[in-house]
Amino acid sequence: MPLPTRYILSALLLLLTPFAALAYVGPGSGLSAIGSILALIIGLLVALLGFFWYPIKRLLGKKKSKEPEQPDDEEQ
Repeated sequence: MPLPTRYILSALLLLLTPFAALAYVGPGSGLSAIGSILALIIGLLVALLGFFWYPIKRLLGKKKSKEPEQPDDEEQ
């Protein structure tokens, strides 16, 4: 039997109401959390850069000339 709509709305309102956490985050753990998040974001950006940029750069880069290499005079 489905629950009435007012019970569902009351439960959602209760779940979405902010409560005080009453928790303390010290400076060491706060800086560690910020550093970890920044490292994760930068790591993802570098991975995306390597995954997308370098193949595109290779496709758009200079084409190698097809002329055979000529030996230097010093080697003979």
